[in-house]
Amino acid sequence: MRSKGKSYVRSSSTTRPIQPLSFHMLYLFLHCFLSFHFLFLTVSEAVCNPHDQETLLWFSGNVSSPVSPLKWDPSVDCCSWEGITCDDSLDSHITKISLPSRGLSGNLTSTLLNFHSLSHLDLSHNRLLGPLPPGFFSSLDQLKVLNLSYNSFRGELPLEQSFGNNGSIMFFPIETIDLSSNLLQGRIFNSSKFLQGAFNLTSFNVSNNSFTGPLPSFLCKSSSQLRKLDFSYNDFSGSISQGLGKCFRLSIIRAGFNRLSGEIPSDIYNLSNLEQLFLPFNQLSGKINDEITSLKKLTSLELYFNLLEGEIPRSIGNLSNLRSLQLHTNNLSGHVPLSLANCTNLVNLNLRVNHLRGSLTELDFTQFQILSVIDIGNNSFTGDLPEKIYSCKSLTAIRLSGNKITGQISPQILKLKSLSFLSLSDNKLTNITGALSILQGCKKLSTLLVALNFYNETFPSNKDLISPHGFPKLKIFGLGGCGLKGVIPSWLININSLEVLDLSVNQLVGSIPGWLGTLPNLFYLELSDNQLSGQLSKDIFQLKALMSQKADDDTDRKSLELPVYVSPSNVTKYKQQYNQMSSLPSSIYISRNHLTGSIPVEVGKLKAIQNLDLSFNYLSGGIPDELSNLTRLERLDLSNNNLSGRIPWSLRRLHFMSYFSVAYNNFEGQVPTGGQFDTFMKSYYEGNALLCGGILLKPCTIPTQPPSASANQDEEELSRTIFLGLGIGYFFGFTSFLVVRACSADVI
Repeated sequence: MRSKGKSYVRSSSTTRPIQPLSFHMLYLFLHCFLSFHFLFLTVSEAVCNPHDQETLLWFSGNVSSPVSPLKWDPSVDCCSWEGITCDDSLDSHITKISLPSRGLSGNLTSTLLNFHSLSHLDLSHNRLLGPLPPGFFSSLDQLKVLNLSYNSFRGELPLEQSFGNNGSIMFFPIETIDLSSNLLQGRIFNSSKFLQGAFNLTSFNVSNNSFTGPLPSFLCKSSSQLRKLDFSYNDFSGSISQGLGKCFRLSIIRAGFNRLSGEIPSDIYNLSNLEQLFLPFNQLSGKINDEITSLKKLTSLELYFNLLEGEIPRSIGNLSNLRSLQLHTNNLSGHVPLSLANCTNLVNLNLRVNHLRGSLTELDFTQFQILSVIDIGNNSFTGDLPEKIYSCKSLTAIRLSGNKITGQISPQILKLKSLSFLSLSDNKLTNITGALSILQGCKKLSTLLVALNFYNETFPSNKDLISPHGFPKLKIFGLGGCGLKGVIPSWLININSLEVLDLSVNQLVGSIPGWLGTLPNLFYLELSDNQLSGQLSKDIFQLKALMSQKADDDTDRKSLELPVYVSPSNVTKYKQQYNQMSSLPSSIYISRNHLTGSIPVEVGKLKAIQNLDLSFNYLSGGIPDELSNLTRLERLDLSNNNLSGRIPWSLRRLHFMSYFSVAYNNFEGQVPTGGQFDTFMKSYYEGNALLCGGILLKPCTIPTQPPSASANQDEEELSRTIFLGLGIGYFFGFTSFLVVRACSADVI
């Protein structure tokens, strides 16, 4: 039975009759097909907005990328150009420009401000420079993401004055601003209508610039969505005003390495979502408020290098999520709170250079199973070495130096399979023989500093003390200031990996063994202030690592687990901080001993050496002309010996030399002039009655030997390179170390 008005299809194989409805369906099909086809043609023919394309070409005309130029072909739709994204409207406006790390150089001109639909602008990690165009922020009023970090933009931030029709502050959709690592300066004013209208701002990063004035805490009044604020590495000053506490969603506050003063504002302790509080290298004072322990989500608390005082909050253990606690170099006192053991997620603990006291044996180190670095040196801790510290199986670096810890090193330390850095200097440890016998079993140990211990013990000389497989990775070995008796032990030859050796300020006797010159990696040797005698062996000047510049491989570039502090004898009263092995200067210091004989001519082979100090010995003869081959030499001290003859004019080739002393010898003749010699002080030559000319202002009464032809050539070369030498010498001298205000006992 068929329904009235409806067609049907029989199930048999007979032909189905065409009904009128089929023509209707065909019409609908054709209509839809043509509609979709028209739409497809319309979309496919949509091209980049001509005005935007023209602006892009203007932009590319002001920037360049010599290594890999932008391949923007005007004959091709600009929406397909590298780094360009357009919207899907018929006009195809540009909404995104993303060209990070493209080697772009040049200036940003005001033409960029014509991209009124731009929502993302990323030109980070390039070489762009100059000021930001006036009206930059207010013109790009659709921006959500702005990243201009790691360029060379200069000047102040444009002071935007954008208002709505009724004089109210306009709304800007900006969410992320990253201007870090530029050369921007000036103040960040609260009168900036752009920042006051950035209601959706979540991240604001201006770190590593030269901004001044107070921290712009006013941002929290308008941008309640803020989650990250980074003001670090600038020149902000004054106290941190109340206001940051209004950013209830803040998870990161970074304002370290400025000149901030006063107390930490109390409203910061209301930020329940705070995870990182980074305020080091300022002048903050006062106590660490107990309310800080209410920040339960805190994973990183770094307040080091300030003027904070008082005790560490006793309830510090409430911060159970802490991974990094760095309070070093302050004026903190009292005991380490026992509740610290509840911070079981700690990876880095640094309380160095404070006034903390008590016995470390009271702290339950067994809870710190993922602790990697502990530095509590330069305090006033007493008692024996805490045995429980050996249960921290993940430890890679330990510094307990500069305390009053007693006892001996236990074999339990061998449980620390990953231990690479160990500093126990300046304590009251005993039994050096037992210590070395045990520690040679720490297979990953690369830095061992045990100076200023083992007072008046005898340096073990048993050649079998250290096996050929002992200390397989040891690079830095500091054992100075112990008053150790005996000779330089022969077992040192087994430590082939050794790069830095300090045996200064002991009572070592005998000659300097020639086999020291066979250590393949040794580039820093400190033997000053001993009783070493005999002739200065030529073998010591065969050190391969000093014959050519240290290879700049991954090992050298790798940062040390903890910084080391060096104060070479007779160089500086301040300790210099080194964070990398490659930053340590190539040096030989053998001052204040009883060495005799002449300076071997083989010294000229050490072309990579930077410091050579042979002062306060009984050396005789002249200065070898071969010293002029040491073109990287920065410091040469030959004072207080029995040297004689003339000062070689060839030393003027040493363009990097900033210190040269031959005081209290028997030199004669004219003092060399020109180049670096014109910068040396008169005191560098005193005690040599027969020296004349130059800085001494003492006329030479007898004819002086004129410089040789080669010396004249040197002078001509000097006139071309002296300023370069001075500049580079200053650069290396300034960047190779950081003078810190704290005194450390890590003598190497």
